[in-house]
Amino acid sequence: MRQTKLTKAARGRECQVRIPGVCNGNPETTVLAHYRMAGTCGVGYKPHDLQGAWACSACHDAIDSRSKTAFSYDELRFMHLEGVVRTQAQLINEGVLVA
Repeated sequence: MRQTKLTKAARGRECQVRIPGVCNGNPETTVLAHYRMAGTCGVGYKPHDLQGAWACSACHDAIDSRSKTAFSYDELRFMHLEGVVRTQAQLINEGVLVA
């Protein structure tokens, strides 16, 4: 898998998905978790990295359904989407993305 500047930028960052009772708060486990949505990805290819959230390993496992939580699919999707927006806001604040 090819690492882009945005996927590399996730390393060591604070989780932006922040699932209550799930988030491990460990920036050493943070990766860019892509938000999948019809029309922006498909079989064998991921969405653009701008559609990604910095997620700790525990939040990433939850949003990818690798672990069980008390939250519904829709609630997890919403928390992931909020994480995407928080990640974009941080990148804008740092001057990495220009609005």
